[in-house]
Amino acid sequence: MNGNSRGNVQIGECKETVVYMSGYLPGASPEKSPILSPVPVRLPAAVHGGDSWKDVCGGGCGFAMAISEKGKLITWGSTDDEGQSYVASGKHGETPEPFPLPTEAPVVQASSGWAHCAVVTEAGEAFTWGWKECIPSKDPVRKQQSGSNEQVSPSSQGSNAASGMTLQNENRKGGEELVKRRRVSTAKDEAECLSLGEDFFAITPSLVSVGLGVRITSVATGGRHTLALSDIGQIWGWGYGGEGQLGLGSRIKMVSSPHLIPCFESPGSGKERSFILHQGITTTSTQVTREPGRHIKAISCGGRHSVAITDTGGLITFGWGLYGQCGHGNTNDQLRPMAVSSVQSVRMESVAAGLWHTICISSDGKVYAFGGNQFGQLGTGTDHAEMIPRLLDGQNLEGKHAKTVSCGARHSAVLAVF
Repeated sequence: MNGNSRGNVQIGECKETVVYMSGYLPGASPEKSPILSPVPVRLPAAVHGGDSWKDVCGGGCGFAMAISEKGKLITWGSTDDEGQSYVASGKHGETPEPFPLPTEAPVVQASSGWAHCAVVTEAGEAFTWGWKECIPSKDPVRKQQSGSNEQVSPSSQGSNAASGMTLQNENRKGGEELVKRRRVSTAKDEAECLSLGEDFFAITPSLVSVGLGVRITSVATGGRHTLALSDIGQIWGWGYGGEGQLGLGSRIKMVSSPHLIPCFESPGSGKERSFILHQGITTTSTQVTREPGRHIKAISCGGRHSVAITDTGGLITFGWGLYGQCGHGNTNDQLRPMAVSSVQSVRMESVAAGLWHTICISSDGKVYAFGGNQFGQLGTGTDHAEMIPRLLDGQNLEGKHAKTVSCGARHSAVLAVF
């Protein structure tokens, strides 16, 4: 989880930053059993000289990631005898080590999906590696290795997604069957589907290209898709989009290179207009009661859904909706970016998406939760799902100002101050 938490100790009094880990990281435990109590993680000797921990970036299937103060990416966890997932962390096992990137620029942000990773450097470049279907392709059009699902690479990366892609040429029957299978799958199924052999994984980080002169400021990784946020507030997406998590208006199964996700429309002439986002329909109008914003300031990926916050604090979601994780009051998949109407009067500041749920924090430090709640991950005091954002007003949060939120597959964590 991002952020510094020291209890009642003032930050200035701290002489050392320490990272602790617990849970199941097979490469970090000689017995390959869960680590039940937090244990400290030592900074690698290779970066120790004058360096220290800066940020913990989470991890995917059995590995962990962190960033040092000098911008070094550090990974540890799964090893080569743990199947193929080691490629995402670099075969470092129980010893944290710097992960080699094809650049000397400091890393400023990192994110990991089930078995793929992405980082952003100080130079505004993004790199990704791991599961090959999550790695942008340089080929104009190519087939998946299985040969069953078509991958599409837009001819112009900067064009509008709705007009720059031919979405009707997907295999509709195959897509419907795939959706049915994925609707009933579990996190265990997601993990098991990673054991397909190393031919499906890319060990070397690949540079992500989203257009000449475009600088990436942050990345978010989901189960099988990735989003990137540019310095001018545009979202780019690639990977699997079968539930609409790429926001392109279709159940396109694979987008093989980054493509602009249309959250706003800026006509060539006249007053700038915003998208009015209805269920499954996108139209434009100058009669908008509340401008959802002019650019995106934050992004997050869930297992198969995506979330964004606009500069005006508007909340936008799209993708898998079976558990209500898109917050629109139903369980429909949302194929296009859509403003969450029930919180239009709330200015959101940060957001995190889990496998089946979403947690948001407003500008006044309030916490809103929605989606699946099978394990109590929403923090509502029950295990009932929430179809629209619900304000968490329990005793534990009374008088607290939430600052940062992080979601796992089945749990959530919030950093709050008094």
